[in-house]
Amino acid sequence: MKNIFRIFNISVLLATLSLVSLSCNRGSVEEDDLPQEELSNIVLNVTDVADKTTAVYDYQVNGTALPNIKLQDGHTYDVSVVFLNGNEDATQEIKSAKDEHFLIYNFPKSDITLTRTDDASSTRKDGAKVGLKTRWLVNKAQTADGSQLILTLYHEPKTVAESKNGTEWGKQTGGETDAVGQYNIVK
Repeated sequence: MKNIFRIFNISVLLATLSLVSLSCNRGSVEEDDLPQEELSNIVLNVTDVADKTTAVYDYQVNGTALPNIKLQDGHTYDVSVVFLNGNEDATQEIKSAKDEHFLIYNFPKSDITLTRTDDASSTRKDGAKVGLKTRWLVNKAQTADGSQLILTLYHEPKTVAESKNGTEWGKQTGGETDAVGQYNIVK
């Protein structure tokens, strides 16, 4: 009789533990909306304002081959950024969580004036534009070693500002890096 009672108690305990483990899943927890490991590519669509030609530069996240962005001094370019997760466009996820994201553009060794041209779909509640759409005025594009664009997507920064900070367009405090894209600048 004692063995039957012990088996019954063990069965009840196992059933209870099973129910508890099934009810505590991550589906009920708000997850990071765009984990870095899910971003596979950062694509820049660069349109020369003068002749309306568009070039596409596809950076593979964590890749070693950097795309070469061809820029001409004195030209103005409209640039849009697309984030991919495999073949799926993840840009809408960033727009849906626009108050949790911010892009910083860093042009070491080049003199490029950047203006954020985002519409309301990618403008944060604090008025700062995420940076998915920009306009670049190329004052002087350097082609020496290290002349590149370093594009960083931040998740949940505490504060953001669109202003220039050295060679970077944009500032943030806090948050985590969702993705970094690197592109060589060539003429």
